[in-house]
Amino acid sequence: MLRINLDRGPRWFDLGHGVRLQVDPVTALIVSAARQDAEVQSLDPASVSQEQLGIAMSRAIARRVIRDWEGVGDADGAALPVSDGAVDALLDVWELFERFQSLVIAPAMLVDQEKNVSAPSPNGTTAAAKTTAAPAKDAAKRARRKSTPRKR
Repeated sequence: MLRINLDRGPRWFDLGHGVRLQVDPVTALIVSAARQDAEVQSLDPASVSQEQLGIAMSRAIARRVIRDWEGVGDADGAALPVSDGAVDALLDVWELFERFQSLVIAPAMLVDQEKNVSAPSPNGTTAAAKTTAAPAKDAAKRARRKSTPRKR
C-alpha cells in the first residue's frame, strides 16, 4: 500500500550542530524543476560520476524547498538569510548534506518501495515467473518409467 502524506505544509528538520531547516515537501514538480537546474544541466553524464550528479540534484532540490532556517550564520556569526548561495554553502558541509539527504530527499525517493511487496515483471505478469510444470513429454516419460518394471 502506498502511504501518502496529504499535509503539504512545510516541516522543520534538525540537521545537527544547531541547524534547523524549514522545508517544503519534495514533490514531482520540485524534482522535475531540479532536473532543469542550470548546475544539473551543465554536467555531462558521460564525464561525471553518479555521485556528482546526485549531489548536484540534491543541491538543486534544496534550493527549491528550503524556506527558512535557524542556526546558519556567516563567518562573523551573523544570521544568514536563505539564498541559493547560502544553501549551496550549507550543503558543502558533508555531515549536513548527508542529514539533508537522509531526512528530506531519501523519503521522497523511496516511494517506489511503498507501492507493492512484489517487484513488477519485466514483460507482463508472468514473464519473470519460474516454470514449475514439466513439459508434457517429460511427464509422459516419467509416467512410463514408473509403470515399467526395472530389469535387474
